Amino acid sequence: MNPEPNFLDVKIMGREYRVACTPEERPALLSAVDMVDGKMREVAQRTKSTIAERVAVMAALHIAHEHLSGVAAGTAGEGVDTSDTRRRIEAMGARIDTVLAPQQRLDI
Repeated sequence: MNPEPNFLDVKIMGREYRVACTPEERPALLSAVDMVDGKMREVAQRTKSTIAERVAVMAALHIAHEHLSGVAAGTAGEGVDTSDTRRRIEAMGARIDTVLAPQQRLDI
C-alpha cells in the first residue's frame, strides 16, 4: 500500500512551491531544496541574471554536470569526458542567452 502523500511548502530563491512527499522523503527533499536554492543563487549572482527561468536552467545544467562528472560524489572525472560536457553546457548557455535576450529587453 502506498503511503498517502503529504505536502511540503519550500522556498527556492524567494519563491514558494508546494511539493508532494511522504514523511520518509522529507529529509532528502529538504536537502535537494537546499542544493537547488544554493546553486540558483550562485548562478544568479555570477551571471547577474534576474530571469528565473534562465537561472533555473543554468543551475540544473551545473548540477547535472557535477553529478555526471562525479564532483558531488567525490569521484571527479569517472568515466565522463568533462571537457566535452563543459563545452556542451557552455553551448546550451549561449543558446539560452540567445532565446531569452528579447525577453530581457522587455523586462527593462
